[in-house]
Amino acid sequence: MACEIQTRVFKWLECGFGLQRNQWQVASNSESESLVVCDVDEDLVKKLRAFRFRKETNNAAIIMKIDKDRQLVILDEEHEDISPDDLKDELPERQPRFVVYSYKYVHDDGRVSYPLCFIFSSPVGCKPEQQMMYAGSKNKLVQTVELTKVFEIRNTEDLTEEWLREKLGFFR
Repeated sequence: MACEIQTRVFKWLECGFGLQRNQWQVASNSESESLVVCDVDEDLVKKLRAFRFRKETNNAAIIMKIDKDRQLVILDEEHEDISPDDLKDELPERQPRFVVYSYKYVHDDGRVSYPLCFIFSSPVGCKPEQQMMYAGSKNKLVQTVELTKVFEIRNTEDLTEEWLREKLGFFR
């Protein structure tokens, strides 16, 4: 059954996007099979691991994009001391991006934590090919960086402090 579905997906992708079969690979994990489109740049993996253990207590972000020609997730921009509202202004309105965001979260009871959030920005109006490349690469990137707080926005205007606090409220 999985092979049959996989074959149908490849045929759909080949017809729909004119892409060659060898540009797509299938990776399996114990929970499900997922389409993996792009690998993650090794330098970016190192940067993300260092970012995970940073000592600073301010908000910071690493914005990533896909280099279509190299089929690779690469660094786009880095930001220090950036609020969620300022971060949304850094995201393109019509192109997907991956963001790893270190956020100073003050809980209702006064405790402070610094969750590392993965935000997949996939705005409405993106080219279908881009959406497929990013959506197919998301799981591999999340697993590579070992993140658990994974969120998605379809409109960059949705990325606000209120939205992020609401999403993080589920992880108390």
